[in-house]
Amino acid sequence: MLKKLVKAFTVGAILASQFAYAGDLDSIKEAKTIKIAVPQDFPPFGSVSKDMSVQGYDIDMANFIAKKLDVKLQLVPVTSANRIPYLQTGKVDLIISSLGKNPEREKAIDFSNTYAPFFLGVFGSKDVSVSNAAELSGKTIGVTRGSVEDIELSKLVDSSVNVKRFEDNNTTISAYISGQVKLIATGNVIVSDIATKHPNSAPEAKFAIKNSPCFIGMKKDQAELKQFINDLISELKENGELNKTSLKWLKADLPKDL
Repeated sequence: MLKKLVKAFTVGAILASQFAYAGDLDSIKEAKTIKIAVPQDFPPFGSVSKDMSVQGYDIDMANFIAKKLDVKLQLVPVTSANRIPYLQTGKVDLIISSLGKNPEREKAIDFSNTYAPFFLGVFGSKDVSVSNAAELSGKTIGVTRGSVEDIELSKLVDSSVNVKRFEDNNTTISAYISGQVKLIATGNVIVSDIATKHPNSAPEAKFAIKNSPCFIGMKKDQAELKQFINDLISELKENGELNKTSLKWLKADLPKDL
């Protein structure tokens, strides 16, 4: 009798678990609400606007999903530290929060295809022709001392490149805006901020030095939900809506290899 009860309990637990995962997309539709974790302090992906609403690239992506599903969108502001725990404990259905993918995170959650670019690169004025590290030879490039981009740039260049190191991001940006340097190594998010504040001096991307694109996070083993998200991302890329979002928030076209 005890063995039968244990067996029944085990089978029931397995079936309940399978139903919980397999039915998540249906559950969202039935609830007519999707809860999505988004950033609120990381512009241009997510920040609080003057009317106290949250706005940004990730918020637009969340809206695309809710609209496609024809459900109400519930935005849940998160930090880098709590976004994955919120997903794992069921407080949110998805994470759209400039989330990068790495082997450690892949053990805990699943990821969609890429939906947004996030990279460190070399940027500069249109009159400077550079498409790779070798072409930096004989040129001057500005970078913030000790930053990740400084470390990555140092791996790629030799003494033929004049690397001018500045003490903080603001000084590096000022050096570019003032014409002290025509090339800088920085992040695409920093460049979008320059383009917003100084549209006439907006630097263009020359090449990437470290790529870490953004993915949408979801619980493990949600095949239907994952397929839906990936299909929508493909659709948004093909119809140009995602490129419009990139131009709106990042002030640049989506990279061709995204």
